Amino acid sequence: MNIIIVGLGKVGQKLVERLSHEGKHSITVVDLRRNILEDMVNTCDVMGVVGSGANMEVLAEAGIKKTDILIAVTGSDELNLFTCLIARKLSGCNTIARVRNPEYKNEVQLFQEELGLAMIINPEFTAAREIARLLRFPSAIQIDTFAKGRVEILNFKIPAQSPLSDLQVADLAQKLSCDILICGVERGENAFIPGGDFILREGDYISIVATIRDATHFLKKIGLKTNKVKDTMIVGGGKTAVYLANLLMKAGIDVKIIEQNPDRCEELCALLPKATIINGDGTENRILLEEGIEQAESFVALTNIDEENVMLSLYAKTQTSGKIITKINRITYDEVISNLGLDTIIYPKDITAEYILRFVRAKNNSIGSNIETMHDILDGKAEALEFNIKKNAPIANRTIESLSLKPGILIACINRSGTIITPRGKDIILPGDTVIVVTIHKGFNDISDILE
Repeated sequence: MNIIIVGLGKVGQKLVERLSHEGKHSITVVDLRRNILEDMVNTCDVMGVVGSGANMEVLAEAGIKKTDILIAVTGSDELNLFTCLIARKLSGCNTIARVRNPEYKNEVQLFQEELGLAMIINPEFTAAREIARLLRFPSAIQIDTFAKGRVEILNFKIPAQSPLSDLQVADLAQKLSCDILICGVERGENAFIPGGDFILREGDYISIVATIRDATHFLKKIGLKTNKVKDTMIVGGGKTAVYLANLLMKAGIDVKIIEQNPDRCEELCALLPKATIINGDGTENRILLEEGIEQAESFVALTNIDEENVMLSLYAKTQTSGKIITKINRITYDEVISNLGLDTIIYPKDITAEYILRFVRAKNNSIGSNIETMHDILDGKAEALEFNIKKNAPIANRTIESLSLKPGILIACINRSGTIITPRGKDIILPGDTVIVVTIHKGFNDISDILE
């Protein structure tokens, strides 16, 4: 597939890395900054063109006439939309635009229809939605949704003295009477798709597949908190904070935002009249204590400085037992950060890249099953993909036990017209089903990729 990526910021670079790693695409990158462009061309197997994506000559040099997908992820919403408009006029290719400004929230559908965009992606809103979901299940470290919201994959750490410790996976259903499936385990640097004889250990990070009701039942059984938080304290009043506050207040959660800039505080008061807005430096311990961090049921660090967010979250862990969420934009020292013991870390660029990659893979799919949903799990060591099964799919009308699956693959769930089935060997996959596949392999485009 021929792909043009316009804009080599955080999201653009992440996309180039992920797509070039799959080795299935011809990628051209466009950016005004020659040094960043040259670094990307030298690092990844891509072509580069210096210039603006809104310039027809630049797009022509990038090969717009033969392009299948153009992705515009510059720092300007207007430039992204204009680039997509020109690309559609020049070649009729699929176009994706990043649009971040909350002021355009109500116009997104209009932009998409009138400009013929295949997708509009908003990193801040997408991150806010992810955080809001986590505050509904505060015991989870990561929550990904499938089957149009009917099924979730939840990731959490097995605590000390848990009934899961030293339990064999095959014995879980009988011992706890829960209709859930353990689809992945992260232990140290290793990720596993566990079989029935796999033994869980204290400190493992496990991912389960379940409906919301079954997940709630399971978490209660093992002694983890299942009720949504009642309130949250947010440090940083940027775009993500505005989106998050609106989502939380709709869910009946009280919101307090601490923002240092007085002018921005006035804007937040107008945008969020039902939230409590505090003008102060959230990095000062005194301010956090005065505003009640010790009683807060959740704390979210959303400043624009990653190091501040990390330090704020580490301090919050010493003051509250509530859920703590940290936003990271730029820091790439994943191994260091993962060893700091932070609750949940949100990487907006990774979430945005996931959404776009899902679209690209669905367009690249060839045989019988489109990708509906895709998420990285187990700290990026595995993927969970939801496939729509068509009549000519190689697994249609076959039992699961009859399939010759590649190693490191699990069929984790079947959605049949809204009925959720936890799959067993005798279950038959039918045309029209959607199935969730968990795999340690990367780059699957079609359901046939799971077969030997």
